[in-house]
Amino acid sequence: MATASHVIAVANQKGGVGKTTTSVNLAACLAANGSRILLVDLDPQANATSGLGLEKTEGGSAYRALLGEQTLVERIVPTAYDRLSMIPSELDMCGAEIELSRLQNHLQRFRLAIEPIRGNGDYDAIIVDCPPSVGILTLNVFAAADWLLVPLQCEYYALEGVSMIHRLMGQLKENGVNPDLKLLGVVMTMFDARTRLAAQVVSEVRQHFGDLVFDTLIPRTTRLAEAPSFGKPIIAYDKYSAGASAYEVLAVEVSKRLGLKPE
Repeated sequence: MATASHVIAVANQKGGVGKTTTSVNLAACLAANGSRILLVDLDPQANATSGLGLEKTEGGSAYRALLGEQTLVERIVPTAYDRLSMIPSELDMCGAEIELSRLQNHLQRFRLAIEPIRGNGDYDAIIVDCPPSVGILTLNVFAAADWLLVPLQCEYYALEGVSMIHRLMGQLKENGVNPDLKLLGVVMTMFDARTRLAAQVVSEVRQHFGDLVFDTLIPRTTRLAEAPSFGKPIIAYDKYSAGASAYEVLAVEVSKRLGLKPE
């Protein structure tokens, strides 16, 4: 019997925190370590799609599948990297928020669409890059996910975003939308060791969340910022950079928490 994939929502309602960078590079590093990974880009900006060097193709996104007009399996495309597949995004996802709100079971559309993929045993983990807001698309992912991973920028207002997502998870459990959603962890991004503030924020977040904060700190580096414009994850763009090392270590931490045993 096939083992169901872990479904991981990568989300923060605040933009510019390294959400897509984490989705793309964690997916690439897990695949490089031997896990079979599907990356789903549900962000209408489609930055994860271009970050892996894929074109934003008309009709290529999950949009029609969420409306029940196609299957998500039809939207899966290979990437340039072994064991890493993708469901890309494109501009039509901008209309999904409005269209989904008109449908029955509007918060369960992604769960229904992803279930055949989740259960077929083809992937060890499905990583979903959510939009940078808590709208209907993000709530759809939360309703379908097993795990929530929150990238958090090392800045003063960081905790506000996490406390909001914590409250939202509680509401999803209480109202029965997804009582099984668990926090996989918080990953601190854009860490600048030269500033006292960054260290203070990390310390405060660790006091708040304890062991749920990953040991790995993702540094603020030029190479990480450059890689998406070349359509490559950091381990393909500059394998020996500090950013690549950080995401490789994060992938090991995530694998341990999920109990992934690469083939």
